[in-house]
Parts: sequence; C-alpha cells; structure tokens
Amino acid sequence: MATAAVAEPSRAGPLIEVRALNKRYPAQRGRPVIALEDINFNIGEGEFLTVVGPSGCGKTTLLKVLAGLVPASSGTMLLSGSPIEGPRRDVGIVFQNAVLLPWRNVMQNTMLPVEVQGLDRGKYAARAQGLIEMVGLSGFEDKYPFELSGGMQQRNSIVRALVNDPAVLLMDEPFGALDAMTRESMNVELQRIWMEAKKTVFFITHSIAEAVFLGDRVVVMTPRPGRIAEIYDVDIPRPRTLDVMATPEFVNTVQSIRRHFDAKGHLD
Repeated sequence: MATAAVAEPSRAGPLIEVRALNKRYPAQRGRPVIALEDINFNIGEGEFLTVVGPSGCGKTTLLKVLAGLVPASSGTMLLSGSPIEGPRRDVGIVFQNAVLLPWRNVMQNTMLPVEVQGLDRGKYAARAQGLIEMVGLSGFEDKYPFELSGGMQQRNSIVRALVNDPAVLLMDEPFGALDAMTRESMNVELQRIWMEAKKTVFFITHSIAEAVFLGDRVVVMTPRPGRIAEIYDVDIPRPRTLDVMATPEFVNTVQSIRRHFDAKGHLD
C-alpha cells in the first residue's frame, strides 16, 4: 500500500508542488526550532490529500506555508505553477473552530470573503445560496451561530471557504472539536461536498481512521522536525460509507499507518 515519499498525485497533473521545503523558527536563546525539514510532495487537481502525524510535528505549519500565511525558510511551493509567496484569493481555509462572526447570520458569514475581497456581491449571492443548499443549511440562512449545532457551524465555515471558488481548500482538523458521532456524519458529509464541488483538498487530522476514510492518499509525518515518513494510496472506491471501516482494505491501511507511531512510542 505504501508509495515513495515523493509519490506523484493519483489524478491529473499536480495543482500544488512542494520541493525541499524547510521551515525554521528563530529562538531567543540556543538553536532555532526546526519545524519542517526537506518536505517534498505533489497534490493533484481534484485530489483529497490527508495528513497525519504526532502533535507538534509541523502539520499546521505546513498548512500555513501552503496558505501563504507563514513564509518558508527555503524551498519551492507552487500553486497552479506560480510561487506561493503570500495569502491568495484562490485558497480557502477551514480551521478546527468554525470562527463565525456571532453578529452575522449564515448567509452573512458565507458572504464575508466576497465583501473582504471586494467581489461582485450580486454575482456571488447565487453561488452562496447554492452552497448553503448543498451542505444542508437551506432554511437556516437567517440563523446566527448560537442557533446552530457544532456540525452546522462547521458546514457554514466550509461554504464560507468555498464561496469565492478557490482552487484549493486547506482544512486544519476541522472536526476535532466535535463529538464522535457528529464527526463521523461530518466525514460522510464532507466527502459528498468534495465530490460535488470537485475541489482539491489538503486535510489535517489526528485521526488515522478519518485520514484513510477521506483521503485519496495519506501523508504520514514524523515527530519534529517534521518530515514525510511515507505516503499511502487509499485504493477504496467512492462514495465510501462508514461500513467501509470494517473492510480488510481499510483496516490494513490504518494498521500500516499506525505502525509508524507505535514503533516510536507515539500514538495519534
């Protein structure tokens, strides 16, 4: 099941290319902190790439570098052939917490990127409504965050990230704060949204099972300094139901990934 750490994407040509990426944080005393070291991978257009690794291994730092929020110390990062050198309009981000503005309703929170980027509100209002309907929030357009469940809040954050039609969606443990049953239902829901929206997704999680369920490929990272230990192909047909978690293919892939952490005394 495992492939080389610089495996080519399983779909069309690469949308994102990362080569020899390093990230170091300066320290007031002593040596700098090496967060990422010699990271190399591609993400194919339309691919769902998941990332797992122990806490502190640099997963979120990697996401921030891809988002242009944090500069790399060295290396090459390309999105659609152009260097990633700062925040971009063609990148959507979903964090662990929904981070919805409490004084704005579902529609208003969804339209926030349109307003911030000065885009044509009339043009994107219809897209916002379509996305709200796609994620099952139709009828809740005028509801405020406190009136929504945790799962509904995250659906709102997902459509907000998609409303300006980004090329790639970066997701940093978006379901980590949800209870187990809601998290499972959101995994199924996100798979459906991804298949309908046809977006490229980079998804960070601490759950190996979640990574295998959602991913076309799973990137396994080492403890700090974060490196890529292995990249696994997930050869399980879609759409996937929760029943797939009981199949030999799923169980074998999860066990193979878990061995990376068991061998070093780390559990995810």
